[in-house]
Amino acid sequence: MNAISPAPTPTPGGDPGRVVLLTTSHRVAPGLLSWPAWQLLHAADRVLCADGAHPQLPYLREAGVPVEEISPTAGELVDACAGGRTVVVVATGEGEPALTDGLARLAGSGRVRMPELELLPASYDLPGARLLDLVQVMDRIRVECPWSSQQTHEGLAKYGIEEAYELVEAIEEGDRAELREELGDVLLQVVFHARIAQEHPEEPFSVDDVAGGIVAKLIHRHPHVFGEETALTPEDVKAHWLRTKAEEKQRSSVTEGVPLGQPGLALAAKLASRARVAGLDVPLPAGEGVGYELLALAARAEAAGVDPEAALRAAARVYRDAIREAETGA
Repeated sequence: MNAISPAPTPTPGGDPGRVVLLTTSHRVAPGLLSWPAWQLLHAADRVLCADGAHPQLPYLREAGVPVEEISPTAGELVDACAGGRTVVVVATGEGEPALTDGLARLAGSGRVRMPELELLPASYDLPGARLLDLVQVMDRIRVECPWSSQQTHEGLAKYGIEEAYELVEAIEEGDRAELREELGDVLLQVVFHARIAQEHPEEPFSVDDVAGGIVAKLIHRHPHVFGEETALTPEDVKAHWLRTKAEEKQRSSVTEGVPLGQPGLALAAKLASRARVAGLDVPLPAGEGVGYELLALAARAEAAGVDPEAALRAAARVYRDAIREAETGA
């Protein structure tokens, strides 16, 4: 890589020029830059880039912007700007820390008349852009990790249950840092399963298919947002949701789709909810024993708008704290 050639010798006290560090997001397609960035690139006296394989370079050159594959030192860059010249540095993925640190040292020395320094983001990450990183990381792990490469949907099922419970616990504890971490762990399960699904010999699907499916479902079940229907209250929204869901599923029973493997109190409450929403007056089965008593309690809680599982967990935490106090003799 050639050294940067100096600018013409400036006159004493002349304009020290301008350095612009141009940053881009690797999560946005190369060539999709902001209009201010394109204006700057065409107007600059020189455009430099230390990475000859930078994905933006072919698009810049195609647009008529001459780019020099040069990695200047801070001092060389200051000299190149002398005389009022504008030099644009197209930053690499690391953001040119050595160059910016060197410029900071020169500025702090007080012995160098520094050019104007500017940072210009030429493209920005859109919301959700880091999900692309997660998909890429998961893809590599699936290929290169001895453990991850052998996992199946069935083998991972228990982790999905564990992570969901840990997420619920973080919500109930009100721990924001823990909540963020547990949401990531649940998201990992989704991406992991989707990556495994890509390898199915007959019915493969990808994380894009998963996302596309839920997007289509959300749009269809929110006609008051994406369509012409109106919903003024949460009850209206729920009615829309239940109606469109019933049309999609075309179930013969309101109990279809209720997973029997969920915790007992949650299962009882869900069945009671389905019957109540459907307007079915189904008496609770008569019987003796704790099971029937719990069923009645769960149905009563659901009718009162109380989640019996959450209520029991809250009471259990109080009981846990009492046990700990008894252990410490408090």
